Amino acid sequence: MPDCMLGIDIGTSAGKAVLIDQDGTVLASASVEYDMSTPRPMWAEQDPRDWWQAAVGAIRGVMRQADIRPEQVVGVGLTGQMHGLVLLDKEGETLRPCIMWNDQRTGPQCAEITASLGLPRLLEWTANPVLPGFTAPKIVWVREHEPQVYRRIAHVLLPKDYVRYKLTSQYATEVSDAGGTALLDVRNRRWSDEMLEALNIPAEWLPPCYESPFVSATISPEASAQIG
Repeated sequence: MPDCMLGIDIGTSAGKAVLIDQDGTVLASASVEYDMSTPRPMWAEQDPRDWWQAAVGAIRGVMRQADIRPEQVVGVGLTGQMHGLVLLDKEGETLRPCIMWNDQRTGPQCAEITASLGLPRLLEWTANPVLPGFTAPKIVWVREHEPQVYRRIAHVLLPKDYVRYKLTSQYATEVSDAGGTALLDVRNRRWSDEMLEALNIPAEWLPPCYESPFVSATISPEASAQIG
């Protein structure tokens, strides 16, 4: 069997994996579902640990189907749901369920940020208005409603970047997903110092931001052991 590529997708309802050979032929695919919680009307949350377990299960499934050895996988591609807020402590453990892209609880925070900073300034700094689905107002909501969680934040990640962290033990994101946080200076393709200062969000919480082709890492021994 020739070398192949592994694709992983962290969707809203399932984690999926696919193996393709270097000609683009699909060798195997697998999907593992997980739940979405709605603890209150207009809220939507998921446990990031469920994404990881689903990814592990889907990867195991395609490797078994295609009878592929780990050393034959020469690259891994990640896709996934955007905008979700994943909060980790300094040990890399999740602090609360992810507030998802379709969660609408942050309407008041969006209105307050827009009124305070003004839409022209927001567009200048981030090329986006602040919308309830985006990540920045979710961080503000946690600060206002869950201060005990907010005090313990060490890392802010997006959903697929959490799975990247679990795979590689590295924190990273790329500009297309970061552009949907309302924290990225889209024009200059870097985190917006102005927006972070205005919202009083520590820059050190955010991962390094790369162009998509340049996000690279090696699967960690811990992840390899879990995948088997």
